[in-house]
Amino acid sequence: MAKRRRLTAPDTAELEELEAGFAAKPSLNPFDATSTPPPIAQVAAEAASLNGMTSVTDRVALAKDQNDASLWRDAQSAGLVAEMLPLDQIDAEYIRRDRMVEDEEAMGELLESLRAHGLRTPIEVTRDGEGFGLISGFRRLDAFRRLAQTDDRFLSIPAFVREAGSGQGAYISMVEENELRSNLSPYERGRIAVLAVGQGIFESTEAAVDVLFAAASKAKRSKVRSFAMVHEALGDLLQHPVALSEKAGLKLASALRAGAQTKLRQALAEADVLDPKAEWAVLENAMTSSSQPAAKRARGGRPQQVKPLTPIGLEGGGVLLGELSPDEVRIKIQLSGVSEEEAQELLVQLARHLT
Repeated sequence: MAKRRRLTAPDTAELEELEAGFAAKPSLNPFDATSTPPPIAQVAAEAASLNGMTSVTDRVALAKDQNDASLWRDAQSAGLVAEMLPLDQIDAEYIRRDRMVEDEEAMGELLESLRAHGLRTPIEVTRDGEGFGLISGFRRLDAFRRLAQTDDRFLSIPAFVREAGSGQGAYISMVEENELRSNLSPYERGRIAVLAVGQGIFESTEAAVDVLFAAASKAKRSKVRSFAMVHEALGDLLQHPVALSEKAGLKLASALRAGAQTKLRQALAEADVLDPKAEWAVLENAMTSSSQPAAKRARGGRPQQVKPLTPIGLEGGGVLLGELSPDEVRIKIQLSGVSEEEAQELLVQLARHLT
């Protein structure tokens, strides 16, 4: 019996040699001018082709993803992407607010809308150290804080983070937002211009009005300056300034230009005012009884008025504020922990300095 031969599987090198031989073998048909590649070669070619197409598809997708990511980062840098920020990281008093009073009925409507539909328009903030300073959206932030007391869904609020800083850009954003969403009262417009000057954002009230209300007409800016004058001269004594109509405010400004500031301040200081109507009656009586001669009324320009002085920071903390008018100097010291004896001694020292 013949001995059987044991067969062994060819290795990789042998397979490649066989494949090369098949590829080089001529066609059995001498009239066939075409050469047909072996099946394994066809499979390899198709796999390589598909692999190449896959790589192209992947590269296109990767390029698109990279472009989308770049666009997203640019939008985020420009403050166009809303982020969820915890309420306790937002300083609502980052800049002085232009809105003085809150309409509780309107706030109630806002609260109901937020409960039902959420916030449709994010607030606007700027980075401030480890937290954020509020630029616009004071009512929305206040509403979220009220709701967060009983509903954890409102512990964070959607916000646009923008590089507005605390300078002119921040005030412009705040005023523009309130002008568009809910008009400020004439007095509030004049007041925010004065406050911005007091913060050192603008050099003068005129400059503040021109920048903050740049879109307004020249006549409207003139009215804002008149109300700014009213705030400078009487703002610390008025109990219902927002209730002043445009006509009433302009009448007060005219009286102030005629030199009635002292009489108006005295009337307000001595009056026990309870409501806006009573306060206006006090002001009208003071203007009517004013004995300023018509010949002495200022002509051809705006007379001198209350001018805020440059605030001075105290080494131990606190701020020294001052205002100058034609007939008085007002000094205000923002400082905690001062005793009655220390305050009295301060007055004595001031008196010695002036005598």
